[in-house]
Amino acid sequence: MTQMSKRSAVEPFHAMDVLAEATRRREAGHPVISMAVGQPVHPAPKAALEAARRALEDGRLGYTDALGTLSLKTAIAEDYQGRHGLVIDPQRIAVTTGSSAGFNLAFLALFDPGDCVAIARPGYPAYRNIMAALGLRAVEIEANAETGFTLTPESLERAAAEAGRPLRGVLLASPANPTGTVTGRARLKSLAEYCRAQSIAFISDEIYHGLTFAGEEATALEVSDDVVVINSFSKYYCMTGWRIGWMVLPESQVRAFERIAQSLYISPPELSQIAAEAALGARQELDGYKRSYAANRDLLLKRLPEIGLSIASPMDGAFYAYVDVSRFTNDSMAFARRMLAEINVAATPGHDFDPVEGHRAMRFSYAGSAEEMTEAMDRIARWLK
Repeated sequence: MTQMSKRSAVEPFHAMDVLAEATRRREAGHPVISMAVGQPVHPAPKAALEAARRALEDGRLGYTDALGTLSLKTAIAEDYQGRHGLVIDPQRIAVTTGSSAGFNLAFLALFDPGDCVAIARPGYPAYRNIMAALGLRAVEIEANAETGFTLTPESLERAAAEAGRPLRGVLLASPANPTGTVTGRARLKSLAEYCRAQSIAFISDEIYHGLTFAGEEATALEVSDDVVVINSFSKYYCMTGWRIGWMVLPESQVRAFERIAQSLYISPPELSQIAAEAALGARQELDGYKRSYAANRDLLLKRLPEIGLSIASPMDGAFYAYVDVSRFTNDSMAFARRMLAEINVAATPGHDFDPVEGHRAMRFSYAGSAEEMTEAMDRIARWLK
């Protein structure tokens, strides 16, 4: 595959197109409510803002180690011990420029062009797009009620047989975007053991940890030291624009990741690292934000089915409702455009997350304010009538 064809294989991310159009309409004076992207309505924690303010006043910001400051890595390790009872060597932690950089590093360090990596369908579109750009083959496995809306060893076995090639990697998100699936400890253990037995790299996307409303929130690190965990300060910590995340790596992989990170990113931004360290101590404030998402979730669980949009998957975690819109349309992209143009509510077409069945689905983010969520549901109810 040539470099040009790799780039052309990257599909558009319609959520960002919808967001851009929503922004244009808002700037033109329209009363837009955006449920299109996972952007928390709340600001970064007060302690993070104050730490950043002090750092800016001091003015001595610069490069750090490629994998982040020891201070932040130590604080992250202490957070794992407090929340999960795990003792993690801070040297196994890599601070990244958002979780997006973590996915880039993982795919580059663990796989070669042509390798097959399994992901769930529906799933976050950036997974398959980054893989396409790097010449990897995304093997999309339908996650449905039969599989508990997650990946299983049996579904991996079937996918490898159908692909006619062995899997080199598995990427699982819990809580998942867009489905809200929370994969509990027993299922994580089963997947990790299967991957170890088959020499498959297991990547666990945990960027929505802290935002679990039902089920058991477990990190893959509780069941194996051989996994690569990717996490972020964007969602629970409300720091999307700070572009700061982290990874926990097997000890044997740290140097390989460090070499690639040095070349691609030099280092994560020091200002964001300082703010992130302070944010780790703000759980009381952040849990208050979580309660507001829980209230929004309750609202959507009630109102969406009432207006004819049935819930297509669990809403156990993250802050998304993935719904079936087939009662009203067979083209979710056209539906999203009409909804924005006619009632100024932005949501994401399901095709982003599921190229096969997504034309009949939509994703609604409930990370906004209670007032916005209530008004959005009222607008959609009137529109669909």
